[in-house]
Amino acid sequence: MRLAVVGTGYVGLVTATCFAELGHSVTGIDIDEKKIAMLKEGKSPIYEPGLEELIQKGLKSGFLRFTTDLPSSLADIDMVFSAVATPPGEGAKADLRAVFSVAESVAEHAEREILFVNKSTVPVGTGRICEEKITEVLKKRGKTFAIPVISNPEFLREGMAVPDTLMPDRIVVGVNGNEKAKTLMEELYRPITRVGKPLLFMDRESAEIVKYASNSYLATRISFINMLTEFIEKNGGNIRHVAEGMGLDHRIGPKFLHAGIGYGGSCFPKDVKAFLATAKEKGLSFPILEATDAVNRHQRERFFAQILVALPSRGTVCLWGLSFKPRTDDMREAPSLDLIPLLLKEGFTVAAHDPAAMENTRMLFPSGIRFATSPLDAAKDADAVVLLTEWDIFRGVDLNDVKSAMRGKDLFDGRNIYEPKDVEAAGLVYHGIGIHSSSHS
Repeated sequence: MRLAVVGTGYVGLVTATCFAELGHSVTGIDIDEKKIAMLKEGKSPIYEPGLEELIQKGLKSGFLRFTTDLPSSLADIDMVFSAVATPPGEGAKADLRAVFSVAESVAEHAEREILFVNKSTVPVGTGRICEEKITEVLKKRGKTFAIPVISNPEFLREGMAVPDTLMPDRIVVGVNGNEKAKTLMEELYRPITRVGKPLLFMDRESAEIVKYASNSYLATRISFINMLTEFIEKNGGNIRHVAEGMGLDHRIGPKFLHAGIGYGGSCFPKDVKAFLATAKEKGLSFPILEATDAVNRHQRERFFAQILVALPSRGTVCLWGLSFKPRTDDMREAPSLDLIPLLLKEGFTVAAHDPAAMENTRMLFPSGIRFATSPLDAAKDADAVVLLTEWDIFRGVDLNDVKSAMRGKDLFDGRNIYEPKDVEAAGLVYHGIGIHSSSHS
């Protein structure tokens, strides 16, 4: 099939590249000339395992191309995907200006019926508004054909985006009974569904809600287990043992029960707040989601407070991990973005190491941080080591070498990846989350 994907951000670029890998002819479109020039050379503007190799493969095969020219790209395509950003706007509501701009631009330049697919995360009712805007533009142009709008939300995990696209848990499509759209989407996803992956058709409104409901529920699981950590720290126990005991119940399962300093990234914080804003706009409240957001903020704040109490005045702090999660360079809502300004304001010296996100961090903090070449280099002369992101490189570090490199001996494990007894055997003081000081077993 012949596709256009508007927006070469995280979702758009992965979507375009993976569709080309499946044998479709894909044009990636963006207004950023510098980014398009970079992509034409086979270079990915984002860090995502396996993505750059697929971009280069798609360019070489001819199935993938990039351009800034939207009008000419609409000439011979079957469908256009809108994958532009929907960042938080006023009152945390999703800012839909880019989505509506794409819809109107497509209607302004299309010369025949094509399918308009919303890939961006958008509030319920957005598809209806897009369709109204498209219809209005076509009417002004005197065109009699239609451009149906459907919803096809993405469910990508950063760091796993390529396999999540090529081998997804499910594909959700909101078509509102449009049989032609259904047939096109069945053809588009046939390379995936032929290996047994489910393709779910539903009404457009349900499809728009699925993404927000899924992310909000997962965020709630994280906040629930994190809520228990403070209770355990005061009363005894080990959150790992509690989570394991819960997760073995087949009604619950083990996923998203890993305690830490809370969720971050481009999806969970934004989508939880946007879902709350949409409910408020409709005159409803989501008290469980309000608590989810509050617990997430509290979890981060109390962990940072413990660090500040333990540090000597104007000491040196080593940060391991800067991105919001491993296998990505994404800094959006990362704990480091809150902790670094706090440490610098209080006069602490900061050294940091991250396998992928140091350049992005350097752009945000051009001064005040020493970017280290390795975990041990970052730990040199540090009064405390703070693990913020659970990259594998930090899991395998020799804790005895860490103790030798440090000036102090406090290790703050923000993701509970270390065994307390191993940390203490190396002569360090372990500070985990939800692990009582008398139960380090």
